[in-house]
Amino acid sequence: MAAIIDGKAIAADVRAQVALDAAALEERTGHRAGLVTILVGEDPASEVYVRNKIAACREAGMESFHEPMPATSSQREVLEMVDRMNADDRVDGILVQSPLPAGLDFKEVLERIDPAKDVDGFHPLNVGRLVANQPGMVACTPKGVMELLDRSGVELEGRNAVVVGRSDIVGKPVALLLLHRSATVTICHSRTRDLPDVTRSADILIAAVGRPEMITGDMVRPGATVIDVGVNRTDDGLRGDVHFPSASEVAGAITPVPGGVGPMTIAMLLRNTVDAATARRTA
Repeated sequence: MAAIIDGKAIAADVRAQVALDAAALEERTGHRAGLVTILVGEDPASEVYVRNKIAACREAGMESFHEPMPATSSQREVLEMVDRMNADDRVDGILVQSPLPAGLDFKEVLERIDPAKDVDGFHPLNVGRLVANQPGMVACTPKGVMELLDRSGVELEGRNAVVVGRSDIVGKPVALLLLHRSATVTICHSRTRDLPDVTRSADILIAAVGRPEMITGDMVRPGATVIDVGVNRTDDGLRGDVHFPSASEVAGAITPVPGGVGPMTIAMLLRNTVDAATARRTA
């Protein structure tokens, strides 16, 4: 039976350290790290995510600003809001909650964010820095995956890592992070032939494809570390991309859903915000 990688416990440790770092920054500079969330419209799921982020900021002793905008906001109005937050010295991190209402161009909004305040790590400049293995903001979920691996003592150098999923948000950045740590990386997707043969070669298997329980136990190499990034709402409740009952019988270590990667995403958002605040005060 696989060891369970407890994302809740690891995220709590990260958040505790972030709170200490935020307090030290404020004591040293008089500045309290600040994150702004911009929510356009009233999408219920987005409202929940924003509330959770606001609460997490406050728990960590950070400033949390929220800028709700009506669903009727124009592209120009959203861009002007981003411009104001770029210029606001209280704000170290800017998060524009997606999805935006129909008719608005999220890509243009994203590119308007100051890369130094891009705590989501999605700005093309930060993506380019990741490709080049240069310092920059890294997307929160992939960064959280690496934190889980490191804190679980998983050796990366020279190991075979298979990433199932090629999204810009998770699949590609986590593959790059693994590559920069000298893992041998394979990215799989919907056109991959003989997927089970590929996944069974993995010492480290990252499932980030967005299909409930797609990865079954017979697709896992005995003793492999399995990181399940998927969060899929089904009639039976939340399910990951991995069929946990069968995979946990084969893997050496595995993340559950919920309670695995999910808690790490907000923890790394807080980490990025404090790091951005520190960089802005020491530049």
